Amino acid sequence: MAKVVCVLYDDPVDGYPKSYARDDLPKIEGYADGQTLPTPKAIDFRPGALLGSVSGELGLRKYLESNGHTLVVTSSKDGPDSVLERELVDADVIISQPFWPAYLTAERIAKAKNLKLALTAGIGSDHVDLQAAIDRGITVAEVTYCNSISVAEHVVMMILGLVRNYIPSNQWATKGGWNIADCVTRSYDVEGMHVGTVAAGRIGLAVLRRLKPFGMHLHYTDRHRLPESVEKELDLTWHPTREDMYKVCDVVTLNCPLHPETEHMINDETLKLFKRGAYLVNTARGKLCDRDAIVRALESGQLAGYAGDVWFPQPAPKDHPWRTMPHHGMTPHISGTSLSAQTRYAAGTREILECFFEGRPIRNEYLIVDGGKLAGVGAHSYSAGNATKGSEEAARFKAN
Repeated sequence: MAKVVCVLYDDPVDGYPKSYARDDLPKIEGYADGQTLPTPKAIDFRPGALLGSVSGELGLRKYLESNGHTLVVTSSKDGPDSVLERELVDADVIISQPFWPAYLTAERIAKAKNLKLALTAGIGSDHVDLQAAIDRGITVAEVTYCNSISVAEHVVMMILGLVRNYIPSNQWATKGGWNIADCVTRSYDVEGMHVGTVAAGRIGLAVLRRLKPFGMHLHYTDRHRLPESVEKELDLTWHPTREDMYKVCDVVTLNCPLHPETEHMINDETLKLFKRGAYLVNTARGKLCDRDAIVRALESGQLAGYAGDVWFPQPAPKDHPWRTMPHHGMTPHISGTSLSAQTRYAAGTREILECFFEGRPIRNEYLIVDGGKLAGVGAHSYSAGNATKGSEEAARFKAN
């Protein structure tokens, strides 16, 4: 029998919901590339429920305990006195979400002698030291595609929010004002703008498809070039390097994984390549950007706006400068954890656990590390190494 430790974000401040804004979810038949939705044998939750917080438990307790396993659910994940630190020493499986990541550093992996599976309920496994997992033979898996469209929708919302100066305008209304000139002095149309995505995988391509009807010029860079038919369909311009793309874009959106090759790829030097007054949207990972370089670019006017929902570390300390920098549209990491997305990634988590406990192969598209090497989608999207350095700063969120 196994011990499963599940790290989830806290319940709402007013308590776990007793009702929801909507009674059901639209039915999604499949993903755009033909991949099927998660296919667990059963689920023990109502679609549309809050599953990603502590009381939601990803809908796993009945399944795990009925099969004799132990489930520990906590939001306490950072620092030497955290519940995660105490419970990981004999855990067989550790589950967490990118929105409230359980940072599995090399030091923690060394303590977790029984650990066999690090499972991301969602997309993005950079909170695991992948090199340490490779060295220890630990399987790392995530629920690929489960919230890709959720994130893509969030990107489009943030682009429109920045360019149309939505958030400051809403704040004038909230304050009781009618300050039209103040609102529109930073408001533009996206029509005719050039927008480029760093990476055109499931999320990046979905963003481009959704922006096409706005009359924008679409650009992308990716180490895997899209088929010619897709480039023609969307009238895409491909750039062999990120640097080549930055200089022609009014809006840049980051949609690539975090690994050693992409860490801090947006920095003081690369920001000089951007058009003055460009907008940058990052719903991928906060550590793709040099934190202080973003602040400097907004203060100088090199960037007209920055929006995203990813920070490093997560949760961000309360004195993180992205909370107070000018012309930003930051949110907590929410893009991929809509109630719609939670239904899919909770089901995918259950599917992966069923395969793991029953000795069946985990879907190749869910695998990041397996058999002591990058595997499946991990071999396509990641490089070996460690992107967890500095994550201990997350403990300051509670301390502050």
